[in-house]
Amino acid sequence: MTRILLVDDHPIVRQGIKQVLAGAFQPALVGEAANAEEGLSEVRNTAWDVLVLDLTLPGVSGLDLLKDLRRERPSLPVLVLSMHPPDQFARRAMNAGAAGYLTKDSAPTELVKAVGEVIAGRRYLNPLVIEDLVSRVQPDSERRPHEALSDREYQVLRMIASGLTVSQVATRLSLSVKTISTYRARVLEKMNMRTTAELMHYGIQQGLVD
Repeated sequence: MTRILLVDDHPIVRQGIKQVLAGAFQPALVGEAANAEEGLSEVRNTAWDVLVLDLTLPGVSGLDLLKDLRRERPSLPVLVLSMHPPDQFARRAMNAGAAGYLTKDSAPTELVKAVGEVIAGRRYLNPLVIEDLVSRVQPDSERRPHEALSDREYQVLRMIASGLTVSQVATRLSLSVKTISTYRARVLEKMNMRTTAELMHYGIQQGLVD
């Protein structure tokens, strides 16, 4: 039996993915988790062959969960299935230990292929992801400013650029306002900017805002 765990906060999305995978891998046990805490609990309590992970989760992000999984279950392959295009998160996800990266607009057949590949111990990247990763292999002097940010700083940048206040970001990430203010200050310093308006303009310009 193939044991697949889905971690996604949208029930309808989970149901659709579950139907696709349950039909392709028979027999299959497809578990579900709506957030990082539930996902980590499932991993601790049950042996899974693969985890299919969304990056945008309430509270603890998918990237943070991925790092926790690498420490607790380093042999568990994780396929990231995200709404975000490769240029926003693929490199960060692979650096954090993902075995593959796929976008949610991919065909069901590609999802099945990707899950099979990572279960077999191989990495899976579609041509768009490979093209983006290759394009990122460039001297530091040619990197875009946000690419020098840490994963948390990048997350805060995207949320602030989307128009959220520091308090709203703190609530969504379950962190203190003081902590988010510190991250905002670091982002401004690293990107050589002074105001939130500049961050918002940059985020829109670079396509970092959903």
